Amino acid sequence: MLQLLRRPRRVRSNEALRQIVKENSLETRQLIYPMFVSEKVDRAEAISSMPGVYQYSVNELVENAKQVFDLGIPAILLFGIPRLKDELGSQAFDPNGIIQTALRRLKQSVPELLVITDVCLCEYTSHGHCGIVDKRKGKFEVLNDRSVEVLVQTAVSQAEAGADVIAPSDMMDGRVGAIRSGLDQAGFSDLPIMSYAAKFCSAFYGPFREAAESAPQFGDRQSYQMDPANANEALREVALDIEEGADLIIVKPGLPYLDILWRVKERFGLPTAVYNISGEYAMLKAAAANGWIEEKRAVLEVMTGFRRAGADMVITYWAKDLASWLK
Repeated sequence: MLQLLRRPRRVRSNEALRQIVKENSLETRQLIYPMFVSEKVDRAEAISSMPGVYQYSVNELVENAKQVFDLGIPAILLFGIPRLKDELGSQAFDPNGIIQTALRRLKQSVPELLVITDVCLCEYTSHGHCGIVDKRKGKFEVLNDRSVEVLVQTAVSQAEAGADVIAPSDMMDGRVGAIRSGLDQAGFSDLPIMSYAAKFCSAFYGPFREAAESAPQFGDRQSYQMDPANANEALREVALDIEEGADLIIVKPGLPYLDILWRVKERFGLPTAVYNISGEYAMLKAAAANGWIEEKRAVLEVMTGFRRAGADMVITYWAKDLASWLK
């Protein structure tokens, strides 16, 4: 019995053997880097709550995207901030909108970089909600079907501008099926959909809303994002999105929902990404700045946890740092 207890210690003390028997690994090719492009900036604008994250002009986005690709990171997730917003989010599907313009430039300058485009209206609507809103008698209602129509227009316009993957994050009912149909009819039947299938109404989105300028101006998003208490509902949402045509799945947020990530990957087996979101990033950055944790070690542990829980890909603001550390 004593000999059996000693054996794992000998494995752990032998670095070469420890690497061979390691159950999960993290590689740069598994990373996706979120980036923000804005019509309102001429030079990189730092996000105060997310050290190291910026809003870029189109020119600076292209230059930084080249650096991302040169680091070995294969993909970015692109968010746009328009100069003008309105009730319908019409800049989201404008052929000359910020995302569409950025896509054309990226495809000209870094053609091998995989560009995943976020499909949502919160960055484009004056009220900050993810769909079209009917606000009467002191209450508001998100109009699901009208919102889906606009989301389809947005997805098709992004496809026409050169998007490699469409990622709807709005959480409207039926939007994956409608987008799939719209893309097919527009001649983009081979374009994959990476659905935010399990996206929870989280307290950890605050820094992102600063970065994307997408905070709701009234109410909240509980009527269309998922209740953090519901795991079985998450599985039903994922199943519906797959039935409607989703090719890849995103679980968001990451750290508080590792159980969801595990269950989604085990149940469905599709390529699955986890979004290590802004609040998770900001917390560790703040703790590291105060000397409470060792940033590199803590981040690598978090990323390994995502991989252990079943993530094939990790969407993270640490992607560039990780690419350097993993070398």
